[in-house]
Amino acid sequence: MAPVVVLVGAPGSGKTTVGEALATALGVEFRDTDTDIERMAGKPIPEIFIDEGEAHFRTLERAAVAAALAASPGVLALGGGAVLAEETRAALVGHRVVHLSVELPDAVKRVGLGAGRPLLAINPRATLKHLMDQRRPLYTEVATATVRTDGRTPEDIVAEIAALLPR
Repeated sequence: MAPVVVLVGAPGSGKTTVGEALATALGVEFRDTDTDIERMAGKPIPEIFIDEGEAHFRTLERAAVAAALAASPGVLALGGGAVLAEETRAALVGHRVVHLSVELPDAVKRVGLGAGRPLLAINPRATLKHLMDQRRPLYTEVATATVRTDGRTPEDIVAEIAALLPR
């Protein structure tokens, strides 16, 4: 029961917004591993970072991604840092993975400057740029397609992704 498509990308790339709209357009469910993690932990992600630290969060994230890849027949969105784990990148082999590409100015407009995003709490613009630079090669590594999201509507992005999927 593999996902129809897995969305990866930086914070602000549109994984949740586009993912929900794409799932609706395709008539399938939408699943976000960040939501799964919050449900597993019983608390929001920022609290996980504060209470248990990033390493614990990443452990939860690897488990959530593995479970979702095995049991999600719809559109699956991964958290922005999920691709940091080598085992997650390996698990994505054989899946249809779309990298939603975004540049810094659009990402900043979409995420604001860190509200509710623990990794962006200090010097959010510089941190976001660093995260994007660090992760872009990993998104490219796992992606079977890349879709640019800058300056585009979710509907336009959904149409492009839908056209990439087998009928």
